[in-house]
Amino acid sequence: MEVAVLDIKGKETGRKAKLSDAVFAIEPNDHAVYLDVKQYLANQRQGTHKAKERAEIAGSTRKIKKQKGTGTARAGSIKSPIFKGGGRVFGPRPRNYGFKLNKNLKRLARKSALSIKAKGESIFVVEDFSFDAPKTKSMIDVLKALGIQDKKSLIVLGDSNKNVYLSSRNLKGLEVVNSSELSTYGILNAKNIVLLEGSLEGIESNLSK
Repeated sequence: MEVAVLDIKGKETGRKAKLSDAVFAIEPNDHAVYLDVKQYLANQRQGTHKAKERAEIAGSTRKIKKQKGTGTARAGSIKSPIFKGGGRVFGPRPRNYGFKLNKNLKRLARKSALSIKAKGESIFVVEDFSFDAPKTKSMIDVLKALGIQDKKSLIVLGDSNKNVYLSSRNLKGLEVVNSSELSTYGILNAKNIVLLEGSLEGIESNLSK
């Protein structure tokens, strides 16, 4: 698969970038994508929820009424879940929601996500660029030139670029990552994927193993 390489003004450079069919043109595996996204979202959960159960409620242990003769059910503690202010039955406890997935499945999920975006013509390849200083306006000008300023986008860098990253930090709906940080959720969550030329080799080497 070949894609035209654009400059930061949105014009074609006359060069073509070859995208590996083994990464950008596979038959998507929906279940692998589902599992990888589920794991990503599970890892975002703090899991610090807690409700007090019967043994943890502060209250008297006195038997609140006599056992027989009241005409109602027997009750031995004000901390019982059936009373207002009592403990909660099977309440939430702190836990870790994370789960493990093997590397091959996660690699398949990322390739599937990239293939979905490539099929939908949502991938742009842009020649490597940098800014002299961190400036949000510089990044806005690049997005406008590419016609994606109002759309949720993901820019993938080949190497760390502090000025590009800092220039994007104040822009809602824009995320900048290195090729090694690419995730299935990040790919699918963006409307458009902007791949810098320098990131292609890293992406393909990471996902072609």
